[in-house]
Amino acid sequence: MSDECPPDVLPFPDRPGGVGAGVVAAVEALIFAAGEPVSTRRLADVLEVELEDVRLAIQLLQSRFRGAERGIHLERVAAGWQFRTAPVFGAQVLQMLGHRPTKLSRAALEILAVVAYRQPVTRHEIDRLRGVDSGGVLRKLLDRKLVRVGGRRDEPGRPLEYRTSGAFLEMFALPSLGALPRLRDRVEPESDLEDSDQDV
Repeated sequence: MSDECPPDVLPFPDRPGGVGAGVVAAVEALIFAAGEPVSTRRLADVLEVELEDVRLAIQLLQSRFRGAERGIHLERVAAGWQFRTAPVFGAQVLQMLGHRPTKLSRAALEILAVVAYRQPVTRHEIDRLRGVDSGGVLRKLLDRKLVRVGGRRDEPGRPLEYRTSGAFLEMFALPSLGALPRLRDRVEPESDLEDSDQDV
């Protein structure tokens, strides 16, 4: 009896019988069409297949789109999967689409760092750590959905608590908050920062 997979099934070393080629194609189509990170569970629910089928399909797709010769990669971002252009082509993509590169002010980066590493955090705590009022820039970060309200602190005045959002993870291409670099390892080059608080 032959161990080869039928033509409509893709072989997979760790799983006898492989994974259906149709499942792989469907996963690719859904991730491409979603426009935002889509979770493994969501893909499985839509396709009505097992989670393991989706996981194997994603592994195969990642291997297909891996390497310097590919213009797009399949990446885990914000607890989901998304096709993203290779960073080397970022400038050309922005030029074609007529978009300006997203720039964050030094103040905005400082606030995002405080929220990311200390969340949930209150406005008072942000101001105390930075030594200046953060209200205006914090509101802009809320408007851009990079920061979200996560509840209220159980203390006098019931101040709002702030957390980072899924959009924050997408902007910095992070699969989860656990992927944040350790503070001792993270040094921002001066050229990447804007001194003005006017641009968030």
